[in-house]
Amino acid sequence: MTPTFQRKSVLIPLSLGILLILTALNLAMGSVNIPIAGVVDIVTGKGSSNVIWENILLRTRLPQTIVALGAGMALGVAGLLMQTLFRNPLAGPSVLGISSGSSLGVGFVLLVAGQVWGFSFSRLGIWGDLAIITASLGGAFAVLALILFISHKIGGTLSVLIIGVMIGYLSNSVVGVLKFYSMEEDVHNYVIWGLGSFSRMSVDRAYLFAMITIVPSLLALFLSKSLNLMALGDRYASNLGLKIKRARLLIILCAGTLTAIVTAFCGPIIFIGMAVPHLAKLVSRTSNHLYLICNACILGAATALLCNLLARLPGMESELPINSVTAFIGAPVVISVIWKKRKENF
Repeated sequence: MTPTFQRKSVLIPLSLGILLILTALNLAMGSVNIPIAGVVDIVTGKGSSNVIWENILLRTRLPQTIVALGAGMALGVAGLLMQTLFRNPLAGPSVLGISSGSSLGVGFVLLVAGQVWGFSFSRLGIWGDLAIITASLGGAFAVLALILFISHKIGGTLSVLIIGVMIGYLSNSVVGVLKFYSMEEDVHNYVIWGLGSFSRMSVDRAYLFAMITIVPSLLALFLSKSLNLMALGDRYASNLGLKIKRARLLIILCAGTLTAIVTAFCGPIIFIGMAVPHLAKLVSRTSNHLYLICNACILGAATALLCNLLARLPGMESELPINSVTAFIGAPVVISVIWKKRKENF
């Protein structure tokens, strides 16, 4: 057995152990601390004599933890796919403008409704949430369909990247105009949505969200061979028999779908998709995307759980916006990548 294989066989259980510990801490820690034994009893269905603990865990912390797991996995995998496709270490899930399209869809619902119909969707409870999710998915998938069409018609990967970035700028421009003409309450609701959150879903919706994010994340493993070839360059991959356009379409479709779903349910979550692929490469120390995708899933979920835990540290009465924490953790990783590249060039 080679040392490299031994190292990989040890790292995956270690990463899973860290993920399990972070999951337990997310369930146990907060403004009200719950003993681990109590968490186990409640989660396994044995119940607890403390009704407050049970309500906090089942109605708040369990859904948050499940959503963070699914979102972290999805964003980690989507970021890895984008960085490999564009061969750019600073690419992320939002690089194609899909998150901006999602934000545009939500902008039309939250910002236009007040002007046209005179009411706020945020006051409609579950129906308002459903309208926001539907609009977000509609905007994201509209941009994704446009990107896929452009990718099919244009051969160059760089051209697709530039057009995706331009679509993002156009979407942000329209949102800026909508904000200018909207009521203060609607703008406030839109800004709150844009800060991102893992706490917007009930337990049932959290399980649904986990299913539609974790399954596609694992299905990305079937793209590992194509990703390995594309990492060598389009010309070399084509000479080895890879159909570049087809592979590019599948990669964009997978990454775009994961990004659209996370943005629709949680808002635009920043930095996780950009930072996690670098952590996966650091841990894996291999260019084989079979290992990279597995580690991106585990480390993405662990990073999201860590951010969620820091957002509601013990003793804090309120919860911080999740994007303020993801930026605090993700930005140093991105800076270290730029610094490392600079040192390698000298």
